[in-house]
Amino acid sequence: MPLEPHRLATAQLRQELRRRLASRPSDRDSLRIGHYASADPRQLHALMPQVVTHAAVLVPIVDRGDELTVLLTLRADSLAHHAGQVAFPGGRLEPSDADATAAALREAEEEIGLARDRVEILGFLPDHAVISGFRVTPVVGLVHADFELRLDPREVAGTFEAPLRHLLDPATHTRRQRRIAGQDIETFELPWGSFNIWGATAGMLLTLRETLGVTVQDGD
Repeated sequence: MPLEPHRLATAQLRQELRRRLASRPSDRDSLRIGHYASADPRQLHALMPQVVTHAAVLVPIVDRGDELTVLLTLRADSLAHHAGQVAFPGGRLEPSDADATAAALREAEEEIGLARDRVEILGFLPDHAVISGFRVTPVVGLVHADFELRLDPREVAGTFEAPLRHLLDPATHTRRQRRIAGQDIETFELPWGSFNIWGATAGMLLTLRETLGVTVQDGD
């Protein structure tokens, strides 16, 4: 019987996250180009720029004790890339960053004031290619609940938390036709309340769902 992480008790879900992410091989050649409901992979590859910038994001899973939530940001409307979208804290790797983990933790501190000593790194998801020209490493971290945020308004318009169990439930994703780089592509989206998670952020959450044993099928 396949694992249904959205139905697990919180303690079991926490344990499964640790186990599956810790045992995942660190394969940087495993590149994802989002999650699209209907698109030829060759078409998606053709949309990607030849020169990419390496970046990292923190996928912050907040341990609320009786519930695990995902901390997400609303990007400022003034940003050059993905303005106004729901996103994870993150950005490009700088020369001073030792690796993707260092970059993700630094960006989370700069963007939302999340102290790195409140974050336990659980592991990594495959790199995700973004049409804007970034190759992003998602760094998954468990965030201890006693934290305070200080938002940088130049980059972040706000934050919210969505229950991880909701985001892992295959019944929660929807489909929408979007115009991406001149192409009509059907995308998967993850709505929560008044927020709509799509693009690379939704792709990373769906990849996390697969890592925990649930595969998104075209017929879902």
